[in-house]
Amino acid sequence: MGAERPIASTGDAIEANAVPAGERYFNRELSWLRFNERVLAEASNDAYPLLERLRFLSISGSNLDEFMMIRVAGLAGQVRRGIDTRSIDGRTPSQQLSSIKEKVRELEAVQQQHLAKLKSLLADQGIHIAGEERLDRAAYDWLKTYFLDHIVPVLTPQAIDPAHPFPFVANMGMGVLFNLEREQDGGNLVEMVLIPGALPRFLRVPGEEAIYIPIESVICRFGELLFPGFKVTGDGVFRVLRDSDIELEEEAEDLVRYFRTAIQRRRRGTVVQLELDAEFDPAAEELLREQLGSGDAIVAKSDGMLGIAGLADVVAEDRPDLKFEAYSPRYPERVLEHDGDCFSAIREKDLIIHHPYESFEVVVDFLRQAANDPAVVSIKQTLYRAGHQSPVINALIEAAENGKTVTAVVELKARFDEEQNLRWATELERAGVQVIYGFVDWKTHAKVSMVVRQEDDGYRTYCHFGTGNYHPITARIYTDLSFFTADPRLSRDAAKLFNFVTGYVEPKETEMLSISPVDLRETLYDLIDQEIENAREGKPAAIWAKLNSLTEKGVIDRLYAASDAGVDIQLVIRGICCLRPGIEGLSENIRVKSIIGRFLEHSRVWAFANGAGLPNAEAKVFISSADAMSRNLNRRVEVLVPIENQTVHDQVLEQVLLANLLDNQLSWQLSADGEYSRVTSDNEPFNCHEYFMTNPSLSGRGTALDAGGIPKLSLRRGRAA
Repeated sequence: MGAERPIASTGDAIEANAVPAGERYFNRELSWLRFNERVLAEASNDAYPLLERLRFLSISGSNLDEFMMIRVAGLAGQVRRGIDTRSIDGRTPSQQLSSIKEKVRELEAVQQQHLAKLKSLLADQGIHIAGEERLDRAAYDWLKTYFLDHIVPVLTPQAIDPAHPFPFVANMGMGVLFNLEREQDGGNLVEMVLIPGALPRFLRVPGEEAIYIPIESVICRFGELLFPGFKVTGDGVFRVLRDSDIELEEEAEDLVRYFRTAIQRRRRGTVVQLELDAEFDPAAEELLREQLGSGDAIVAKSDGMLGIAGLADVVAEDRPDLKFEAYSPRYPERVLEHDGDCFSAIREKDLIIHHPYESFEVVVDFLRQAANDPAVVSIKQTLYRAGHQSPVINALIEAAENGKTVTAVVELKARFDEEQNLRWATELERAGVQVIYGFVDWKTHAKVSMVVRQEDDGYRTYCHFGTGNYHPITARIYTDLSFFTADPRLSRDAAKLFNFVTGYVEPKETEMLSISPVDLRETLYDLIDQEIENAREGKPAAIWAKLNSLTEKGVIDRLYAASDAGVDIQLVIRGICCLRPGIEGLSENIRVKSIIGRFLEHSRVWAFANGAGLPNAEAKVFISSADAMSRNLNRRVEVLVPIENQTVHDQVLEQVLLANLLDNQLSWQLSADGEYSRVTSDNEPFNCHEYFMTNPSLSGRGTALDAGGIPKLSLRRGRAA
């Protein structure tokens, strides 16, 4: 199932081009690090307000933490076990680790440089990070009192000597080692103070000026208060990152029980990175490395701040003048024209919603209406990430309590959301929802909601297909598409999809949907092959795609074959891209760009010219939950949804995709050597995020289109990068 298929008529072109793997593909891990470089670069973007620049710096830190805990940990594990699996560009795990370590050191140095500059700029605006020098007597007294009343009670100093077991340092845990001298006899002692995760990362000192002191600095400043009778002769801050991936054992019979214990094991994973103050005592460092078993871990020393991700606390400062202007998403006018009746609006014709420019609330209202509609008999819902406060979960619970038959496919293997998903599963089951955990070895990543309603002419099914999660928080900052339809063909396919996940009944044939790992890969191959055939016949041939990541060798080779045949290919790949564009005889007809801006580009869209060039009304357009990655095509349940309604088709092709291609303000161009450079253009400045914030969507407008219409984009407006 999902096996890679040979490239038929295009295979000869690929085999004839004997370009070594290291020159045909970019390394996956190094491509990701380049993506995080682009995120980090926004911290120096003068066009952004200062706290937004600080937010990008914080995000780059959070991203890098996860990369170390998952990707680097995985490679380190392969090295320990003697696994020599090569990457797409032919590197061994140890070779990749060597390159990664060098690049990570560079990134961390740049992070500290950006922090130093932002601290200075923010200080000019009355926000001081690690601003101990700003403390007057009153502020100092407040800080000391806070330390004694709120911090000391939750700290547990632990002596480091043969009589005491070495304390356990949790994943992402931070602590301080103190060197002490006993005042009575001059004896020396080493004490460790672990900083509980419940404490705030920064303390904001009361006052007109915003003074933020890192929690570790507070503990070091008042360390002697913890150790009466001792003199502090030195201190050093450290932070630990551990292997946080959960490897699912094939013999796991009870997924719920397995994940409850696996989450506990994650906290004790192998140390992959030890972060230290630049002046950390060498003897103390050796002690830490030995006791943590971190001989092979990356040791990162910094004369700046550890745990850059924690700057998110400072970003929360109430200074709207230093943040993006608040944006309120629109509610689809076509639903409002039907007095808020989602089913009536969808029944009239298909509808697509573009988040975050259009409100995620319409997705919630769709489920709330289903929960309270006497005509609704059943609801089926996939849940991958739903967040901590989920109106979607509440709607499903309400539906079950109202007597509906409700089935929820809860994916336990959603990384870092496993614990939350276990809680949701328990709450749903208590309310009477039938909770299904899907496949043991595949993740159910498709975003599908299915509502069956009894109407005058029989049962009618309403479906929602999304490119993003049912998550109310990320829906405010991730760009995603929500497609609503009552098309009977898609409804029947959705039913087969749920039967596949809940009962392992593989859909032998579908009418519209392509499903991985059954046939989604084959569908993409056929679509690319058709463009190749069109090019060979002298017809217009083009492919446009927007994805988060492109790493799958089979898809990349197919696109190389298409380029060799003369197909014009333009790709918007936000994150990892292993495809190398612009290589003569291999990929000279492929251009790749990445968009980094206020919103995180997350939607997945494919468009194929279908013999008439792009854009055109006859193009084949699809949205998907899947990226072009091996895991999505081989080890996840995903959907590829064709868009046939003309208004929706035009919106996805001539608004969403085209605006991304035309953008010349947020875009980075990928060159053949793997480097990215900001797009520059002599054309009129065009910012796709601003365009979507100020121009309503086509399919969401209803009769409002007749009144004013929407400015249509054109390739003549600017050259697609």
